[in-house]
Amino acid sequence: MLTANKRLNTAYVLRESFGQLWSYRTEGWARKFFDNWKESLKWQRLKPYEKFAEMIEKHWDGIAAYSRPVNKVSLGFVEGLNNKIRVIQRRAYGLRDEEYLRLKILTCMLKEI
Repeated sequence: MLTANKRLNTAYVLRESFGQLWSYRTEGWARKFFDNWKESLKWQRLKPYEKFAEMIEKHWDGIAAYSRPVNKVSLGFVEGLNNKIRVIQRRAYGLRDEEYLRLKILTCMLKEI
């Protein structure tokens, strides 16, 4: 099917190659890769991909932050944190003070004295 439809093949290759962006460890290399990827869209007439590239441009600061090694957080830690927050929310059912809930969430991260 991909050999029969050249545009479909091009879209597939572009989609698969975009995943490489997440493997870069420096912002400069990630930016260079994205600029080259975006440049390869130039004559393809793939409107959804162009729209996607614009969205990536808008959110580039967050993507660049991800490429820095100090900002990589394990998913296990994130899942554990989300679970703690859900438990605190469940316990706080009926309370209407959002500031109190925020403080409870922040203090659950502190080490015990």
